[in-house]
Amino acid sequence: MMTATKGWAFALVVIFSVLLSWSIPRGESERAFISFSSHEPLVKAVSLASADGGQDFFMEMTDSVAMNIEYDFYRDTCPEAETIVSSTMAQVYSQHKNVSAQLLRLFFHDCFIQGCDASVLLDDSNGNKNHSIEKQAVPNKTLKGFDKIDQIKEVLENVCPGVVSCADILALATRDGVVLAGGPFYPLFTGRRDSARSYYDEATAEIPKPDDNITQTLHLFSLRGFTDRETVSLLGGHNIGKIGCEFIQSRLHNFKGTGKTDPTVSPSFLNEMRVFCEDNGNEKSSQGSPMAATMASPMAFPTAGPMAAPMASSPMASRGMSEKPAPRGMPYFQQLSSSVSSGAGFDTHYYQSLLRGRGLLFADQQLMANERTARLVRAYASDDGSTFRMDFARAMMKMSNLNPLTGSQGQVRLECTLAS
Repeated sequence: MMTATKGWAFALVVIFSVLLSWSIPRGESERAFISFSSHEPLVKAVSLASADGGQDFFMEMTDSVAMNIEYDFYRDTCPEAETIVSSTMAQVYSQHKNVSAQLLRLFFHDCFIQGCDASVLLDDSNGNKNHSIEKQAVPNKTLKGFDKIDQIKEVLENVCPGVVSCADILALATRDGVVLAGGPFYPLFTGRRDSARSYYDEATAEIPKPDDNITQTLHLFSLRGFTDRETVSLLGGHNIGKIGCEFIQSRLHNFKGTGKTDPTVSPSFLNEMRVFCEDNGNEKSSQGSPMAATMASPMAFPTAGPMAAPMASSPMASRGMSEKPAPRGMPYFQQLSSSVSSGAGFDTHYYQSLLRGRGLLFADQQLMANERTARLVRAYASDDGSTFRMDFARAMMKMSNLNPLTGSQGQVRLECTLAS
C-alpha cells in the first residue's frame, strides 16, 4: 500500500512539473530549469501512461519505488543536494556548453552496462588497479565529463560528507545538463548507490556501435527493456553536440572493411562530410559507440563534446588531467537546410536530417531502414518537437532507473574515481 501511494505521489509530481513549465518560456532554461520546457501539453504527460504497447507509466514509477529509490531521497540527510548539483551545473554550463552532450553520453554508457551505478567513473575495479576498467573499453575511450562530476562531488562532500552517491550525481547532472541545453525537464528518483566493480568486458561487447544495423541496435536496447519508440526517442539525444570525425571516417573510406565508401550515402553528402572530416593520414575509424547528449544515444551518444575526441586511455585520465582539444566533428544542426526552422538545441533537426538521408552515423540513418522506426522518425519530425521532447523525457526517466544498487548494496564513494 505504501509503495503504491509513493508511486502515485511521484506521478503527481510529474504532472505538477508540467503545469509549472507553462510559465517558463523555452529560452529561459539557463535561468530556470525546475520543470518541463514550455508548450508541452499536460495531456501528453497523462497519455504516456498507456503509450508503447500498453506499458503503464505509473506502474513503472511504482516499480521504481519498490527498488528503494524514491523522490527526494536526500531530503533529511542532505536537503540541498539537488540544488547544489543544479547550481554547480549552471556554473559549468556557462563556461562549457558541451558539458550537456558529454554527460548525456557518459550517463548512457554507465546505465547501459549493469545499470546506473557509476561504474564507468572508476579508475580501478574492487581496488585492483591491474584489472581492466570500463574507461579502457574501446567504446568508452572518447568519454568526457569525468572532471565535471568530480567537481560536483567535491562541493557536495564539503556540505554533506559521504552522503550523496556518484551514481545520483551523474543522473542529476545529466538531467540538468539536458535542461540547460534546451531539453525537457524530467523528475528523478534518487537513492542509487555506487558499484565497487568496473565492467570492462561488458562495456566492450554491449555498447551499441556506430556501424550497427537497425536490428542490432533495437536488440541491444530491447535487452534493457526499451521499446522501439523509446529507442528512437533516446537516439534523438544526438541533436546536441557533434559527431566526432573518427566515427564518420569509415563511411568515407572503408565502410565495413570494404575499402569503399558507404553506398547508402549520396555523393553530395559524402563530399560535405569530407570537407569536415578529410582523413589527415593519422585519424582512423573507431569501433566506439554511436550514441548523446546526447545518450545518445545509438544512445552511446557520439555527440561532440562526448564523442568528438579520443580520451587518453589511461584510467587516471579523470584525475585532474586536462582534456585534449577536440578534433573536428559535425553537428546534426548543421545538416539542416535554411528552409527548415529549428532551435539550436533540443529540437527535431536530428529527425529532419534522417528524413533527408543525411544521418551522420550509419546506425542513425538505419532508423529509416525499418518501417516501424521510420514511422516514428516521421512522427517526431512532423510537429513542433513536443512529442519528441515528452517521449525523450519519459525514456530518460526509464533509463535512470535501470538496475540501481540500493539499500545495503554497493557503497557511497568519497571520490567518484575510487571505490571506498
